[in-house]
Amino acid sequence: MPFSWCWACRPPHGGHPVAPVAPDVRLNFRCGPRTSYTIVRVLPEGAGIPIFCQMPGTTVTGPYGTSNIWDNIANGEFVADAYVNTGSDGHIASRCG
Repeated sequence: MPFSWCWACRPPHGGHPVAPVAPDVRLNFRCGPRTSYTIVRVLPEGAGIPIFCQMPGTTVTGPYGTSNIWDNIANGEFVADAYVNTGSDGHIASRCG
């Protein structure tokens, strides 16, 4: 699937949380909230990401537990929340609509 065809949430206007990615992790950005979606880029180790909205997808186990929450971090880019230190096991941003 070409990147231009990926569907995504629109980021809300105003502020949004920024969360650090787990240490020593190069995080895959995907064009949707499932591990079957195409990887569109890889985040370098030690970066933080903005979280515009969240939605359910593939359940993933990572350094911060097991979760089906996926974080929309840019238009057409999602990451598994289990690799992001949000300080919560639940949603910290609005649901993607």
